[in-house]
Amino acid sequence: MGRDDMDRAGTGQAGADQVGGGWTGGDQVGGSWTGTDRKGTGQGGLREGAAKAFRGGQALTLLAVIGAVYFFLRYISPLIAPVLVAVLFVTMFGPFLLKLQKKLHIHRQIGVVLLLLVACAALAAIVWLLFSWIVGSLPKWIASLEGLEQDLGILVYNISHLAGHALGIDGEYLSETLLSYVEQGFGFFQSKAVPGMLAQSLEYMKGIAAFGGFLATFVIATVLLAKDYDEIMNKLLDREEFHVLLEVICGVIRYIATFVKAQLVIMSVIGTLSALALSVAGIEMGALWGLLAGLLDALPFIGTGIVLVPLAAVRLFGGNIWQAVLCLALYACCVLVRELMEPRLIGSRIGVPPIAVLASVYAGIGLFGVWGIVKGPLGFIIVQQICTSLKKRLCKRAEM
Repeated sequence: MGRDDMDRAGTGQAGADQVGGGWTGGDQVGGSWTGTDRKGTGQGGLREGAAKAFRGGQALTLLAVIGAVYFFLRYISPLIAPVLVAVLFVTMFGPFLLKLQKKLHIHRQIGVVLLLLVACAALAAIVWLLFSWIVGSLPKWIASLEGLEQDLGILVYNISHLAGHALGIDGEYLSETLLSYVEQGFGFFQSKAVPGMLAQSLEYMKGIAAFGGFLATFVIATVLLAKDYDEIMNKLLDREEFHVLLEVICGVIRYIATFVKAQLVIMSVIGTLSALALSVAGIEMGALWGLLAGLLDALPFIGTGIVLVPLAAVRLFGGNIWQAVLCLALYACCVLVRELMEPRLIGSRIGVPPIAVLASVYAGIGLFGVWGIVKGPLGFIIVQQICTSLKKRLCKRAEM
């Protein structure tokens, strides 16, 4: 970003638009990582010499950047997570808030409040519908446990006698042994598991309170940041040493926007596929189960399995073996769809090879646990943006 760009960002909103444009068009701040600096590789010996100097210390620079990014994601980001989310929110929705401000003639803070109210209302409606459905169905599920135990006993009895006849062992003894384990499992579930879940209600309340604190801090930080956003951006634009920070922010925002869009596409595909497959299979409320599986597919590791695996178990215990096999096959298909679509949708749009996105996801899981699914690719993007920006600055200084 040169001095001409900073002059064009003289007004408060122009500065915000310039930063916001980094992740949509990539023609100003974000242009440094879309490959535009490759055009200047043959402009002179000074730039080539600067590039060689950068490559000479690239290993040390890369290690230092990776260490700093890891420290930030591991220790700093959890402490200021609401403020970071507020910065990303205001920057991502900056152009929309500007249009809202011009059309309705309201202050940006009011626009942010309206946008947050709409988002919270939509989220609350979805949570309430799911909660009502689960609570309403819970008595029916508990009442069906006895019938489920009987169906399972019949299934175990038949399988035991078939296995005993094939293996030449006493099928009756095998059946009694397996049924005793089944009874013990149901007894443990009724006497230990359910009361244990209720005993953890205090921990659930603590988690809800922590989430409420996060949400309140995020809302306050968003409103305050919307008020001073233009002034902060102009001050950063006036200082060249902060241009690297702005480029990194633009790259991160572009990644997050791409990630969210990719998740919506994948969830839509999996939800539609699951709803159609379960409905065609004749499973009761199959369309609802399929849509729920698509909605929960965004959860790390478990995803659609939290719906399809228990559903397969219920079908199996009920004697519908082919429906159980269909549920398990559908689960495997959903996992395969996500593994194929996610790297392509994310990697192709941010200019990163899909294999790099996949590797960063698994590396993130090893470093950060479940949150590594988000922090792994995010850390990779931050490291890439910092290294590219540093290389660009070094070449620019060599030309001066």
